[in-house]
Amino acid sequence: MHKSKNLKLIAANISIGIPIFLSHPALAATGDISSVQSFIQSLIQVLAGLAGLTATGFFVLGGFSYITSSGNPEHLEKAKRTLLFSGVGLAITIGAFVLSNIVTGLATKAFGS
Repeated sequence: MHKSKNLKLIAANISIGIPIFLSHPALAATGDISSVQSFIQSLIQVLAGLAGLTATGFFVLGGFSYITSSGNPEHLEKAKRTLLFSGVGLAITIGAFVLSNIVTGLATKAFGS
């Protein structure tokens, strides 16, 4: 039993180790930094747009809940929290978008493009 266990361990080490030692190194390609910058900037714009759309949806949901609460204090408080949290989320999204544009501008000035 002990010999079988050792044999399995050796086989596992060989099967894992051979590809590591026989593979060619992957070197980084020299690329244009502006394409990476434009990709990241586009990704941030898409994510900010989706976050703004989500916050707008929660504003609508909170407003609808506020209108239809019928004086029920629990529903009214829940609707107020929904409106507050969607406003905070939208403010964070706008702040992150503005901050990313500032950082992009500073990086472009510092490193050029």
